Amino acid sequence: MEVLIGAWVATGLTLFIYTFLYKDNPLFKLGEHVYVGISVGYSIVITIYAVGVKLLWIPITQEGEGHLLIPALLGLRIAARFFPKIAWLSRISFAFVVGFGSGTIIPRLISSNVLSQLEDTIKPLVSMTASGLTFSMNVLDPKSDVNNLITLIGVVSVLFYFFFSVEHRGVGKAVARTGIVFLMVAFGAAFGYTVMSRMSLLIGRFDDLIVFSGAEYGCPTFIWIALVVGFLVYFHFRDKRRMTTAASDGTNEP
Repeated sequence: MEVLIGAWVATGLTLFIYTFLYKDNPLFKLGEHVYVGISVGYSIVITIYAVGVKLLWIPITQEGEGHLLIPALLGLRIAARFFPKIAWLSRISFAFVVGFGSGTIIPRLISSNVLSQLEDTIKPLVSMTASGLTFSMNVLDPKSDVNNLITLIGVVSVLFYFFFSVEHRGVGKAVARTGIVFLMVAFGAAFGYTVMSRMSLLIGRFDDLIVFSGAEYGCPTFIWIALVVGFLVYFHFRDKRRMTTAASDGTNEP
């Protein structure tokens, strides 16, 4: 029974959300509000259980780890933000969170976004083997010498493109244009990755619609499609009638 109800609810809300492709309408707003409300409620419950119960209440009451009262007190002080008279108490907790978070994240960001990229740009352009210096031309190998050369050219040209103290003329203009090509390739790859990730979500939704169209679930996909299309047709003619009435009355209100 739970699976049957879930199939009907999932199918209906999925179609409600996709009605936005037509235009903003009450069905989309209903699906949007339900989605946001459930997401926020689920996050709150999971956070309370994972942090409040498993990490604080159980260790303090059953395992005797009283030192956990300190982070619990800091967490409770954040709630003082909702009370104007004692809102200043939350500043200590926020300062601790910001300071600890910065101290934890900044070294990792420097390591991953700065040092790792510097490491890729200072790799040798030739390899030392038993037979002497060689130059690997295997583009499919990320560690090949030709890829190291392409990386070096890309980094230098992109940095030169953002160097505005010298006018981009002659050779400098060619280097800057090369940097633009590398930037466009990077932006295109990032955009393509984003599109493909959204396409995977779309495929997942369509897969559920196809699976739930079977008779074992009561054919909710076809029934919901008929109901949604009927509502959109009614919604369209209702707005059209209101606009006609408003125009005949000489007002701008729909």
